[in-house]
Amino acid sequence: MIRVVVADDQPLVRVGFVTFLGAQPGIEIVGEAGDGAESVRVISETVPDVVLMDVRMPAFDGIEATRRIATMFGSRIAVIILTTFDFDEYVFSALRAGASGFLLKDTRPEDLVQAVRAVASGDALLAPAVTKRLIKEFVRGPAVGLGELDALTKRENEIMVLVARGLSNSEIAERCHLSEATVKTHVNRLMNKLELSSRAQVVVAAYEAGLVVPSRFSG
Repeated sequence: MIRVVVADDQPLVRVGFVTFLGAQPGIEIVGEAGDGAESVRVISETVPDVVLMDVRMPAFDGIEATRRIATMFGSRIAVIILTTFDFDEYVFSALRAGASGFLLKDTRPEDLVQAVRAVASGDALLAPAVTKRLIKEFVRGPAVGLGELDALTKRENEIMVLVARGLSNSEIAERCHLSEATVKTHVNRLMNKLELSSRAQVVVAAYEAGLVVPSRFSG
């Protein structure tokens, strides 16, 4: 059972997500919140597997809420940022704060369910329109130092590149002739070594470090 919290300051939107997801097999809604402060409180009390987090909320925004959740729980809780636009000024900051991925609010219902299941299993999630614009930010953003990557093994470095290219754990397992459990172990280890709190942050780090070249994968 995937335990989910929905945080959105628009009651009708929030109720829509809660009602739809709560009716899906294998998904349980364990809490909902209408602002950033309430979301952190509810998440701390329920410790869900997945959070649907609106960006623009009262008290403090979804980015700050995500940052606090990542500080408290690390990668134990996957946060999907919900945004109205295919890109806004918050997206890059939210990735750095620990978000596991992004969905547009006009996403098809079936894709929402798939997204929740994907991040619950440890995969990152970036809507194609968001990914294209996000990669442009990698080009302009500051590069991270390569020294910290020296701690990675050859296999961990290989898997980091595949994660950045958008492959799921199952796809990486097939590509590298490994079990999916082994891939998850490698991903968790490289995240710990690089002090990253989400799979999406692995994508950011790989692009910033030059392990993946934006122009090749920007679509």
